[in-house]
Amino acid sequence: MIAAPFHAGERALQTLVGSREQMEVAGPRVIRDYMPDQHRTFFAQLPFLVVGSLDANLQPWASVLAAPAGFAHSPDPTHLRVDALPMAGDPLAGQLVQGATLGLLGIEPHTRRRNRMNGTVEALDATGFMVQVQQSFGNCPRYIQAREPVFVAARGDAAPVQWLDTLDLAAHRLIGSADTLFIATAYPHDVAAGDDADASSHGVDVSHRGGLPGFVRIDGDNVLTVPDFNGNRFFNTLGNLAAHPRAGLLFIDFDNGELLHVAVTAEIVWGGPEVAAFEGAERLMRFHVQHALRRPLALPLRWGDAELSPHLARTGRWASTHA
Repeated sequence: MIAAPFHAGERALQTLVGSREQMEVAGPRVIRDYMPDQHRTFFAQLPFLVVGSLDANLQPWASVLAAPAGFAHSPDPTHLRVDALPMAGDPLAGQLVQGATLGLLGIEPHTRRRNRMNGTVEALDATGFMVQVQQSFGNCPRYIQAREPVFVAARGDAAPVQWLDTLDLAAHRLIGSADTLFIATAYPHDVAAGDDADASSHGVDVSHRGGLPGFVRIDGDNVLTVPDFNGNRFFNTLGNLAAHPRAGLLFIDFDNGELLHVAVTAEIVWGGPEVAAFEGAERLMRFHVQHALRRPLALPLRWGDAELSPHLARTGRWASTHA
């Protein structure tokens, strides 16, 4: 159990929505500094992990590592070993060093299970790395689209990475039809400057967002707006954004394995006509695209047909969408 699992940004938003008192009780009970056996077993059965990292310019990035099930395994409750390394061109490649803080999301879409683990890289070698656990906790299954991933043999050298200063037509098509995105955020901390939360509550986090296809609205070339639905009220993602308004978005083309990494600055829209007009939205996240990386054929997974989350029946659509 972690005595103070939430940093100042998370606590401020919990106070704003009236969940602070509840989180003071629930947080230390469900956010642990070790992995329960159930989580250890869960990570070991996954063929991919979503990884959040932070570059030297304090820009968060979301990435994916994929390998046959068992590549992530826990030798003891305070460690997770990952027998995989990022390919050239993956933003994670530049951040994966000893001592780096990472956010890890284990998600099994077809069973709608997900667990989060945040930690630091304790050791790194030619085949993978070891992460020491700082935080481990489960997440609810709402808004996850049920599609089953199967690992397939990698295709050798990946296609060249494409740098985008602005979203092009192909990016618009992928984002505009998406029903899933992953978001990496961070709370860069400086203990010497007086950060008051437990050190284990700081660092990088990566999370999942889901909605009906088209739930990410595109305005112009470089502005994305995403509804934020009811969740666990921990405010891990939004608490980070309130303190450090930058994020890394990841969109997956489930047909061909293409990955689109998008670096953004962020703002939270707490109310107003836009929020009221989107059924189910409690607030909006608005992202201003700084640049993006397209990695064709980067993900060696093939996916079954998607079954949309039944919880999405109570959510709306944008009045107009841009594909």
